[in-house]
Amino acid sequence: MSKFWSDIVHKLTPYVPGEQPKLTNLVKLNTNENPYGPSPKVIEALKAEAADSLRLYPDPNSDALKAAIAHTYQLNPNQIFVGNGSDEVLAHVFQALLKHDKPLLFPDITYSFYPVYCGLYGINYQTIPLAEDFSINIADYERPNGGIIFPNPNAPTGIPLALAQIEKLLQNNPESVVVIDEAYVDFGTESAVGLINLYPNLLVTHTLSKARSLAGLRVGYAMGSPELIEALIRVKDSFNSYPIDRFASAGAIAAMQDAVYFDKTCKLVVATREALVRDLTKLGFEVLPSGANFIFAKHPAWAGADLTAQLRERSIIVRHFKSPARISPYLRITIGTDEQSKLLINALADIL
Repeated sequence: MSKFWSDIVHKLTPYVPGEQPKLTNLVKLNTNENPYGPSPKVIEALKAEAADSLRLYPDPNSDALKAAIAHTYQLNPNQIFVGNGSDEVLAHVFQALLKHDKPLLFPDITYSFYPVYCGLYGINYQTIPLAEDFSINIADYERPNGGIIFPNPNAPTGIPLALAQIEKLLQNNPESVVVIDEAYVDFGTESAVGLINLYPNLLVTHTLSKARSLAGLRVGYAMGSPELIEALIRVKDSFNSYPIDRFASAGAIAAMQDAVYFDKTCKLVVATREALVRDLTKLGFEVLPSGANFIFAKHPAWAGADLTAQLRERSIIVRHFKSPARISPYLRITIGTDEQSKLLINALADIL
């Protein structure tokens, strides 16, 4: 605490990201990073960008990157917004589109950055309890609101919501912006991008950190109607005119263009996930259905915190959430390589 702080700083409860341990020889399964490196074409593009041109500012509009993203999803560039990771994109979304008199709605168990943004921007919000099985019931969102946001698949549960349900939600809320945060959509969940031209109130956010293996480069983007995108650009240009640097732009373009590598690594992750679910089930774990590159699992005989601690003693890091209480028995386990899964299963068998 300091007398020099602005009043709002005293009221903030910042987001706490997953641990990035400095220790070596860890099996790191706690932050949903892709176990496979980026496309070789990304590395080539980054090397080529290391040139005298770095003395120049990047394109403030990121036109080439927007064009690459638009081409991938068969949209127009004016339907694309890019930012320094999807967290920055979401921050602009909350400020530009989700601050209204009526409350913003999102699940009670979801991405824990959402209430942080609300605190930062003074946004009134209500959390909607997930169903007993941790699924999202769209009927619960049929109430006055100033916007709706949730990840699909949801985090940290990994449970996907069917596209037909998302479309029904859009139809039921034509006067509100509905934001579908698709950070993990490429691992087996149907994207809502195909609905953008049908519903002007739909905004879909993506990241290159997960399926494109570029968590270290920090690039995210939003897709929606030109009207929604213009609002984001107005906020961005009042905050930072150059959020995407030359390296990030070059690497992101190369990643978007290498569809073959993208498809290959996504399929590898999905195959490893399904094998891990089978192995955990044999050990007595209850595993929620997942459409993401992580799973949410609990063992009826163990507390989540105790299992996490036992795994850490064996140099395996997973994510555990202490609150809310109903998810405290669970571990969120990132899908790694087959070899990492084998080490995890062996460690759990030893603990149990």
